[in-house]
Amino acid sequence: MRAQCHSTIRSQEAQGIARGSVGVLLLALWFPAANATAIPHPHPQPRQIVHIIEKLEGMWQQAELTGNTATMATMLSEDYLGIYGDGTLATKAETISSFKDGTTKFSRIHTWDRKIRVFGSTAVVVSKAQVVGTHDGDSLTGLYRYTRVYHRHNGAWQIVSFEASATHPRRQGHGPKDGKGNKSEGPPAPDAAPAPTAPPQ
Repeated sequence: MRAQCHSTIRSQEAQGIARGSVGVLLLALWFPAANATAIPHPHPQPRQIVHIIEKLEGMWQQAELTGNTATMATMLSEDYLGIYGDGTLATKAETISSFKDGTTKFSRIHTWDRKIRVFGSTAVVVSKAQVVGTHDGDSLTGLYRYTRVYHRHNGAWQIVSFEASATHPRRQGHGPKDGKGNKSEGPPAPDAAPAPTAPPQ
């Protein structure tokens, strides 16, 4: 009788342990799944806004090539701030003035590898550019990587920020496409026909 009782108790303990093990396993499987859902995933970019920003980039490029300060005045926000490749700053008024008096001139602007990301009423453009131009007598000719930020206010997109950094061919970088062993950062072949965007200022 005692042996039967002990056997029954052991059987119940074994079942309890098994149920507990299954519970722990399910809990362990649930936690990674819960954490995975908490990690934000890249949201699809709204095509209509991306298309608008692409057109604005083209307009800005043409304005710089032709010195069209009227277009610049409408595209730059009042609190716009640009950062030149040498680290100096330029406000909206200073940027427009430099084109109006001929201090800044561009004769060629070629861009590629452009990426546009939209975050609500803000759009961020990152691109590479090869330019030929001068600023205050100094050459601006070279390869650049730039970031331009647009913000939508009262239904209109305006440029609020710009920053450019000079890049160098065959220079080791930090990004997946700029690492050791990659080819020159020069522009693609002329027949690649990339979409136009704006250059460093």
